[in-house]
Amino acid sequence: MSKPKVLLLGTVDHAQPAFNSLSEIATIVTPKSSSRQDFIQECSTPHFNDVLAVYRTFQSSSITGLWDDELVNALPKTLKFCSHVGAGYDQIDVHACSARDPPIHVSNVPTAVDDATADTAMFLLLGALKGFNSGIFALRQKQWRGSPAPPLGHDPRGKVLGILGMGGIGRNMKVKAEAFGMKVIYHNRKPVSEEMAGGAKYVGFDELLAQSDVLSLNLPLNKNTRHIIDAQEFARMKTGVCIVNTARGAVMNEAALVEALESGKVASAGLNVFENEPEIHPGLIDKPQVLLLPHMGTYTKETLIKMEEWCVDNVRSAITTGRLKSPVPEQADL
Repeated sequence: MSKPKVLLLGTVDHAQPAFNSLSEIATIVTPKSSSRQDFIQECSTPHFNDVLAVYRTFQSSSITGLWDDELVNALPKTLKFCSHVGAGYDQIDVHACSARDPPIHVSNVPTAVDDATADTAMFLLLGALKGFNSGIFALRQKQWRGSPAPPLGHDPRGKVLGILGMGGIGRNMKVKAEAFGMKVIYHNRKPVSEEMAGGAKYVGFDELLAQSDVLSLNLPLNKNTRHIIDAQEFARMKTGVCIVNTARGAVMNEAALVEALESGKVASAGLNVFENEPEIHPGLIDKPQVLLLPHMGTYTKETLIKMEEWCVDNVRSAITTGRLKSPVPEQADL
């Protein structure tokens, strides 16, 4: 019998030996398309016959577009598994994958990014809370601290860190924040176990907004969390709150954030993600109290190797056992 095919959508840049080893059990194919329309047409050609699994990167959306209902139903009927290189998988309509006949089982790399993303969140937290970016702005313009000097920053010790989304990244960040003397509270769809919470107090959403000196967004993007932080949520926060976002840009309304920054409701922000990447709201660009990173939370050699190897393991498991190593939670019972 011929080997099943694995469709490579994107590139493997850091775990090439691991990916190459898949050739022992599968034939690797790549798309010839350079646009969504061409890719959808290519899905019905013999080139994709017998494709069993897809290895998919975040950047591959530049060719395929989002995995919405149209794309999912255009994919080869032999396709049963999608292995996504990332913890967040908001580019993939999991419901459409589950509803298809036959369904497409989706996996991500749920814990491979925890340490690196929490490190990035702490960098943004400390930089924004202390107001370091204002000094960096002035220094690069050869004005030392600026004239007038920026407002005084704040120490993390004794401050309340509110974590919205107590998954692996949130729990990792909690440990790191406590090392700086912060008190941690959190809100989740439901409380995590006492062991996983590690002493962090579970509070309601309104209480989280009202009590946090620093609010960190660590939740996935989906239809229920899009713009979960909007103008009305900012209104319920402390005046002078610091916002940190390493989740997805669209969990927060950027326009509302800009208004909150301009009114002084939000004193500072540290952002790694944006609503319409790579575009950034112009009201964020020109504010020295906003520390910005171009989506670099997992941009380290060690983490990218870990993510790609995990994704390869999902593909290998799919081919050899018919099951994924880390199926997304929505498909736990599929």
